[in-house]
Amino acid sequence: MSKLKVAIIGCGGIANGKQMPSLAKLEEVEMTTFCDIVKSRAEKAAQTFGGEGAVVYEDYQTLLKKENVDVVHVCTPNKSHAEISIAALEAGCHVMCEKPMAKTAEEAREMVEAAKRTGKKLTIGYNNRFREDSLYMKDVCRSGELGEIYYAKAHAIRRRAVPTWGVFLNEEQQGGGPLIDIGTHALDLTLWMMDNYEVKSVMGNVYYKLSAQESEANAFGPWEASEFNVEDSAFGMITMQNGATIILESSWALNTLDEDEAKSSLSGTMGGADMRDGLRINGEKHGKLFTTKPELGAGGVAFFDGEKESDADREARLWIESILNDTEPVVSPAQALVVSEVLEAIYESARTGKAVYFGE
Repeated sequence: MSKLKVAIIGCGGIANGKQMPSLAKLEEVEMTTFCDIVKSRAEKAAQTFGGEGAVVYEDYQTLLKKENVDVVHVCTPNKSHAEISIAALEAGCHVMCEKPMAKTAEEAREMVEAAKRTGKKLTIGYNNRFREDSLYMKDVCRSGELGEIYYAKAHAIRRRAVPTWGVFLNEEQQGGGPLIDIGTHALDLTLWMMDNYEVKSVMGNVYYKLSAQESEANAFGPWEASEFNVEDSAFGMITMQNGATIILESSWALNTLDEDEAKSSLSGTMGGADMRDGLRINGEKHGKLFTTKPELGAGGVAFFDGEKESDADREARLWIESILNDTEPVVSPAQALVVSEVLEAIYESARTGKAVYFGE
């Protein structure tokens, strides 16, 4: 069987830190094409991860016209996610697009329509679904052990870890700050655990409190207040059609000791689960309350040469397998669209001071 030919569009941090190293471990794929607006980045990626004859482009449109590739990984700033993904789908490629799905909900809807129209697979890089604790918690939810999950929290809180590289602080390029950057992961996890994507209403508040201050204590170095034009914190309350409530908290810089990122806490009629101190399952048995902490990673067979499979490697493997086996990707475009719609509703609610009702 011939290998799937993969093109990487955007050869920056996320491509080098996650996408390309994981794809390089898969025998079924070959990274043949690399594209970046900074040519030297694409050239370095091709030298590191490309096979013999790997080619480099600065313009993705030229790439899609000239190269016959099967899969495109979109690893660019949020502003260009929809534009590139739709073009790649229409060029006959399956697409893995990094999170968030798009800068706006309308663009995300256009991506879903393009995937339906072309019949090509589209997935979004919500890699936290592939962690061991996430997969175990999902099994617990799927089994019905928690009963009806009617209250949840999606956690994405940093004390001082504002990303000061790239375009993270640029609203025009990214569409927002921590809400669209890390809040998106926490919300995706929580909706997936609950298997509930029917939203009724959203209320939200957004803050620009600390961005105007200088901070020497930031994990990624001081930020320039004049360049920090996205929010530093955002919070939302999501009410689902069945009455369930989700609280979403996100911040890059909050004066709190209660830090947690890409975590979910669930409360159901029969039990609860959270990721706050490792994975914990709680409930009541034999007239007594109980809390258990599963031993994750114990037993089982490693996937690659006796080594433990990372969540990034698992994400890449299952994505490629969905193409080869013609199955639904773990992260479906319809699910990712709801995440984008909720994030946009939080921003809209904060702007207007009113709830945003879905379906109106």
